[in-house]
Parts: sequence; structure tokens; C-alpha cells
Amino acid sequence: MKQLSRRKTAVFGMFFLLVVIIIAILAPLLVPMDPTAQDISRRLLPPGSTNAEGAKHWLGTDQLGRDVLSRIIYGSRISIMVAVGAVAIGGAIGLIVGLVSGYSGGWVDSVLMRLVDMQLAFPFLLLALTMVAILGSSIMNVVLVLSVTSWISYAKVVRSSVLSVKYLEYVEAAKAAGTSQIEILFRHILPNIISPFIVVASFQVATLIIAESSLSFLGLGVPVSEPTWGAMLADGREYMTDAWWIAIYPGIMLMLVAMCANLFGDGLRDALDPR
Repeated sequence: MKQLSRRKTAVFGMFFLLVVIIIAILAPLLVPMDPTAQDISRRLLPPGSTNAEGAKHWLGTDQLGRDVLSRIIYGSRISIMVAVGAVAIGGAIGLIVGLVSGYSGGWVDSVLMRLVDMQLAFPFLLLALTMVAILGSSIMNVVLVLSVTSWISYAKVVRSSVLSVKYLEYVEAAKAAGTSQIEILFRHILPNIISPFIVVASFQVATLIIAESSLSFLGLGVPVSEPTWGAMLADGREYMTDAWWIAIYPGIMLMLVAMCANLFGDGLRDALDPR
């Protein structure tokens, strides 16, 4: 934390992400109005407009009269939920595969790495689109799809880290003492290779948020009834000349969250580097 606090960009990224997470958690209390309520009489109101009931639309309304600010706040819940869920599931899969592959070696390593190579042969977004089209649109399906398509990043990094430490003296000493293979993996090796795994996970947050928005933009993400930043971008592309705020504001939020996640990950990488 001391090393991380010296990097102002990383601190800024961490602070911004914490604010977004808090907003996502408290979304029902913070939204000025129902994000799904439609009213054609107040459609395409510009930012700062006041409707007939006297309510203020700080970021305007969309083509169906829905409040843009409320939809952005609720959209943060979907993005954070999907990103954290996919990082947790995909990270766990990649961590176990990388540990087993790197430590076992031989045919086990060859089989697991060929599976990684096979998945790398498919474009990430194309594979995600195919799986979502088969499984259907839901938040859980999107989390599952992004987990299955992102675990290889963790597996390759963890495997490389395991290969660099599995022949060191403390591992050999544990083997000589009769320690079980499971205990060696999770008690002696895992704590010493967890730093690069954490860094990869922090960078994956930004990647998965953009991936979820891409799926929603194409209409293959979460159900259309749920407000998401990607769906708002898709809605606003037809109104860029007349109602630019529909797409610009969620686009800015998407850019800021992805940028801050990368800034935090970059600072975390430097802080955890023993050199």
C-alpha cells in the first residue's frame, strides 16, 4: 500500500473505481427516477431540462423519455457485477489450471496448454458472441461466457510463474519433508506467485467491462429490459446529431472506468514488483 500510494495515477484510478462501486451498490437510493419508466411526452429532452412534473433531468432523456442519469447509475451495477463475477470465476479456473499445468509438467502440461492454444485460436469476442447466442441473454449467462473465454489469460501467467519457482530450495525442502502435493501447491507455491495473478485480474476488469458493453451494444448481452452502458450506446447511435447525450455520457463513463482500472492495474504491477 505504501508503494501504491506513491503513484498518483494508481491512487486516482483506485479512488474512482471505489466511487463507482459505491454508486452501483447504492443505486436504488441514488437514482432520481425509475430508469425503465417510459414517457414519450418527455423524449429527447436535453441535459438540465425540467419535465412537466418539475423533475430535473440532469443528463437529459432518451428516445423513450427515460432519464439518462438514472440509466447510467443502474448500468454501473450491471458492468461491475459482470466484471467481478467473470474475474472471480475465470480467475479461479485459470489459477487452478496454471498451477496444475506448471507444477505437473509432462503430458498433463502438454494437454492443458494445447487446450489453451485451441481457445486462443478463436477470437475472444467471436467466441463470446457464439456462446451468448446459444445460451441466451441473461446476466448469469454473460458472466459464464466471459469467464469461459477469459480464463486462459490467468492460466498462462500462473503457469509461467510456477515454472520459475517450482525448483527453488523451499519447494525442494517441502518435498524432502514429505509434504503432500496439494499442500506444496497451495501453501508454498501459490503465495509466492499470487502477485502477477492479482495484476492480471485488475487489468481483466477493464477488458471484461468493455466486452460486456460490446455484447450489449450488439443486443446479445443482458436482457434489453436492463439498462446497460452498451445498450445505451446502441440506442444513441441513431440520434447523435439530434440527441448526442444519449450515447456520449455512457460512453464517457465506460471510457473512465476502463481507463481507471488500467491505471490501478499499472500501479499495482509496479507496487508488487520485487525489483
